[in-house]
Amino acid sequence: MSETLAERWSPWGREYARTPDRFIWGTGPSSLARDVATRLAPRARVLDLGCGEGRDSVFLAERGHAVVGLELSVAGLRKAARLAAGRGVRVPWVCAALPALPLRGPFDLVFSCGSIHYVSQADRPGLFEELRALTRRGGYHAHVVFTGRRIYREKDEVVHYFAPHELREAYRDWIVLRREEGLIRCAQDGVPHEHSVETLLARRR
Repeated sequence: MSETLAERWSPWGREYARTPDRFIWGTGPSSLARDVATRLAPRARVLDLGCGEGRDSVFLAERGHAVVGLELSVAGLRKAARLAAGRGVRVPWVCAALPALPLRGPFDLVFSCGSIHYVSQADRPGLFEELRALTRRGGYHAHVVFTGRRIYREKDEVVHYFAPHELREAYRDWIVLRREEGLIRCAQDGVPHEHSVETLLARRR
């Protein structure tokens, strides 16, 4: 996807381009990345979907894992590459928009923190099927998604909120290790607000 197209389609692509010298999500890992890092075997192969500015990709690469970061925004990937270089790790970055997956498995972990709710509900079953096919037996999937319990439209973005039980149903044949719902605070548009989220960590049998 071209940089101009990504910025027009994604408000976060525009935000990454507008703030080349600032990491808007910070450079520390998400709590989900910290959790899943304790479960991975050494030198696991990891796919980070919608990796943004690279904070979780870089965190997992620092722990010796072979990480591939996928993101639609060129500006976001520039930041991610700079963060990786500063931390002394190498991460292959793939510029693509979900549900496209121009890569090969198998992976030990498929990870997404706030990205797959931008994929339409009609396209998500096919995406999950492809992600499962890219995962080794015994491998993990870890996701944080926005749900429709509390809706806040931020920066004119289009979010396809997850319905109740939709994420859990996608992993009905897997071992669910963690599933919880909650609220996260945000103020990226200058207005303090909350998003309702669901977190799921599952392991392939």
